[in-house]
Amino acid sequence: MNSCVDVNSHKTGMRRFGTLVKKFTFGRTIKLSFGLGLLAVLGACSSISFPQGSFQTLPTPAPLDGITPVAGQVIGNGPVQVALLLPLSGDVGSVGISMANAAKLAIDFIDQSPTIGSNITVTIMDTVGNPAVAATKATEAIQGGASLILGPLKAESVRAAGAVARSAGIPLIGFSNNSGAASQGVYLLNILPETEVKRSLAYAQAQGSEAFAAIIPNTDFGQIQTGAFQQATSDLGIPVRAIYRFSNEAEARDVVTQILPFLSSGAIDTIFLPDRGTASSFGILLEEAGLDKDTLTIIGSLDWSGDLQIPQTQFLVGAIYPAVDETGLAALTPDYEAQFGGQPHALSTISYTAVLLANSQSLSQSQPRYSQAQLTRPSGFNGRDGLFRFFGDGRSQYALVIKEVIFGGSQRVDGPAIP
Repeated sequence: MNSCVDVNSHKTGMRRFGTLVKKFTFGRTIKLSFGLGLLAVLGACSSISFPQGSFQTLPTPAPLDGITPVAGQVIGNGPVQVALLLPLSGDVGSVGISMANAAKLAIDFIDQSPTIGSNITVTIMDTVGNPAVAATKATEAIQGGASLILGPLKAESVRAAGAVARSAGIPLIGFSNNSGAASQGVYLLNILPETEVKRSLAYAQAQGSEAFAAIIPNTDFGQIQTGAFQQATSDLGIPVRAIYRFSNEAEARDVVTQILPFLSSGAIDTIFLPDRGTASSFGILLEEAGLDKDTLTIIGSLDWSGDLQIPQTQFLVGAIYPAVDETGLAALTPDYEAQFGGQPHALSTISYTAVLLANSQSLSQSQPRYSQAQLTRPSGFNGRDGLFRFFGDGRSQYALVIKEVIFGGSQRVDGPAIP
């Protein structure tokens, strides 16, 4: 899912054609708020649990010789040092601050739980959203005795900090959803494009879809989605009739002209339409062409979550897309509002889960700490918002729900599952 761009940060996208599809324009949009709070697999859990043995509180050891104190905000009081690298300032500083606040809530949960021991001390460090700073902070954290690094957020920073961590033999769990940032020892605690695309395509296949095509913009986002679509269809044995690409309105109209005969004849029965910015306009074009939508399945992307225009587009009613169950974020919100005011960013559940994961006894007390064998166990982990697991190459899988567009909103049609 993508070695060239971080979908969590700025990505090239396309503004809508407009209701009348009169003008096709390009712009820059921030994709840090696409409604992803991870996922809820076991319903409205009010706490985090991990499949492991009982917890115990361990004594805090004396400072080690040669260890340099690390500058940053310190939370927790356990014996194992963990660094949390976040952009607390810079272009996405508000996101980093929300994630840091959620990490504090996770520590509060640990401290207040009678059954969970306090195994970690977390030092929150500001990367300023800069890869070079992220690498420097990772170096400082390791020199300060960190056994694990959580974060950073963006792919470029994960790569930079990950290179430092790998050279020191310290695992890093980053928050990017760009799988190109993953590598052995550098794990990504986020939903990767290949996971979301495979989830939705597998669901459509199970519902009877047989012949797939994709309509994808010529953008960085489109390149990522194309790769994820090709990988998912290969894994699932799905026949791909065509992948149509477009860069402007004229090309978009031409795509509709090209695909229409195949849709009318049934040679293509399913369209993958991931770009939220142009999905409504394609719906209008297909409707204007007189296509019977009852003969067609339209699949969106996780990026469709929270869009206001798509549920207002009649032709897209009935379309499906993968989504994160909002239960985890909803459960976190009251405590967040009470302590910090305002709403937590959707990505805050990631940092909450990361802290609970780091505190897990089976990981923090393994030898070596946070060993690959423990991090990649097939059973995975049940985090703040549900089930996830890591692979040895650093990529992750999450259980996602499937939603269906209804007029004015959406509804869940399939519960959380890992494809």
